[in-house]
Amino acid sequence: MKDILDQLEQRRAVARQGGGQRRIDAQHAKGKLTARERIELLLDEGSFEEFDMFVTHRCVDFGMEAEKPAGDGVVTGWGTVNGRQVYVFSQDFTVMGGSVSETHGAKICKIMDLAIQNGAPVIGINDSGGARIQEGVASLAAYGEVFQRNIMASGVVPQISLIMGPCAGGAVYSPAMTDFIFMVKDSSYMFVTGPDVVKTVTNEVVTAEELGGASTHTRKSSVADGAFENDVEALAEARRLIDFLPLNNRDKAPTRPFFDDPARIETSLDTLVPDNPNQPYDMKELILKIADEGDFFEIQKEFAANIITGFIRLEGQTVGVVANQPMVLAGCLDIDASRKAARFVRFCDAFEIPILTLVDVPGFLPGTGQEYGGVIKHGAKLLFAYGEATVPKVTVLTRKTYGGAYVVMASKHLRADFNYAWPTAEVAVMGAKGATEIIHRGKSPEEIARLTKEYEDRFANPFVAAEKGFIDEVIMPQSTRRRVARAFASLRNKKQVTPWKKHDNIPL
Repeated sequence: MKDILDQLEQRRAVARQGGGQRRIDAQHAKGKLTARERIELLLDEGSFEEFDMFVTHRCVDFGMEAEKPAGDGVVTGWGTVNGRQVYVFSQDFTVMGGSVSETHGAKICKIMDLAIQNGAPVIGINDSGGARIQEGVASLAAYGEVFQRNIMASGVVPQISLIMGPCAGGAVYSPAMTDFIFMVKDSSYMFVTGPDVVKTVTNEVVTAEELGGASTHTRKSSVADGAFENDVEALAEARRLIDFLPLNNRDKAPTRPFFDDPARIETSLDTLVPDNPNQPYDMKELILKIADEGDFFEIQKEFAANIITGFIRLEGQTVGVVANQPMVLAGCLDIDASRKAARFVRFCDAFEIPILTLVDVPGFLPGTGQEYGGVIKHGAKLLFAYGEATVPKVTVLTRKTYGGAYVVMASKHLRADFNYAWPTAEVAVMGAKGATEIIHRGKSPEEIARLTKEYEDRFANPFVAAEKGFIDEVIMPQSTRRRVARAFASLRNKKQVTPWKKHDNIPL
């Protein structure tokens, strides 16, 4: 018996070594952790239960039968993050470059099936050279099986992708279908075709980092939601994100202990909005002063900064935040901001996370670039996302909300539950000067100035909208946290149904 136990331990020790010490050292030399080290940092200590440690590939072509490493280049299993169950796979670059074979894909599919069945998030750690060429179409089939499970899991359990090395070709489409993608600066990249193919086909000379590095995907393409300095920071932030999320779409997000008075008054908010209507202010200050303990987890911080998205807690419970940012493009909605916010709103709705919307929007960004780029369709995505969302929705207007952008930003007309306004808020079709010049076209500049003042006195306030019931209450800025917390507390048992449909047809 002892011989058998010793043999088991020896086999386990070999499997844990992956591609061997030399390749592990090479991985460390690049500033990267190994697949198992990443899992150890991601999960609670001692919680990892591994599957399929001894699985090997089945390929016999090109001399592959001579090399059959245990685990076949991916470590899979489940564990806990702060005591809550998650499933995880971590590709091992030290084994055949983490390339995907038929059995490698089958291992990933097995834990994704279990995640859907048992209602727990899936975290994928990607570090792979792509499809294993020696296996040909079998490796492509493995990708296809993984993709199908990404689709089946979407909206059922949260899916998080951590890109910690190369991710190229077909491999990029699995992370692209997950809910959140984190990358590591200078050591991870994603692209459909690499720099060599780009040069051959288009004659563009570009580095891997420029083509698909972390800064490219967090600032330009919006493919990634966050970029971090190293593997350790990315894994720590993934743990933090998981803490905000429910385990599945039938579960509620966890309620965490909080030590912050829900009725806390913030007198500084009374002077947050400047007297000069053209002067910007930082909307993040309001978010931090509403949140429990000032804790805010921002999503896609570097992309479309004219709109802010992320998670806070109120009375210990997760709330998604969407907020215009007057510091960037005056808080205008544009193509990028609309796409960013629409995807975030849809995620929150899929997982029953209430949505807080903070509004200061002058309208949609004008210009041929926006119109040719399809701002109508993209703006409609955000409109559609808010309108279909049945989770609790609370909106606070801080300064101005004009035109179509007023309707889009979680207005009462899109079934928002509570619509509050600060006394500084203006709800109108457009700004006073522009409106006056259209209404009183042809009048002298002196007359226009006088009529503009009259228009401001009549319409540059929240009371016209309040008179019509479009604003539920005009509140003191200092009491925003208390009012918003009470609003969400009153909505905890909200049930709202929509007509039966197979699925909607959002304007993609």
